[in-house]
Amino acid sequence: MYYKTPHNHNLPIYNKALDIFKLSRRIADYLNYDLCRLKLDGKEQQHIYFSGDIVQQSELLAPEIIKAESHFYSEKKYKHAAKVRVITNLLYKSCKRLETCESNGKEFLPILRKELKLFSKLQRHWMLTL
Repeated sequence: MYYKTPHNHNLPIYNKALDIFKLSRRIADYLNYDLCRLKLDGKEQQHIYFSGDIVQQSELLAPEIIKAESHFYSEKKYKHAAKVRVITNLLYKSCKRLETCESNGKEFLPILRKELKLFSKLQRHWMLTL
């Protein structure tokens, strides 16, 4: 496996990925407080798992960007860039699912979706520079 050393991690898409991770982490913390309670019938809220999903998925964005930037061969770069696209789509779907939950924290999900749209624009530009 051949790697070229990345020049810096100050890429706009990388910084936006870190911002998305921080935001999704904060939203999940806020949602978990409301969703950790049991329903009246004693069952747990199903949306609590989606709140964990947004954290896990957003955590994967930045490392995949670095992997794509660090590979020497364009075939490997595009493979990691495709993973970034898939993760972004999954993250967007998880946000949509969480918007149906009964929590005060769902008000922050449109902010995350807006950041994901900005990330997608950066991603399209970034794909052209690989």
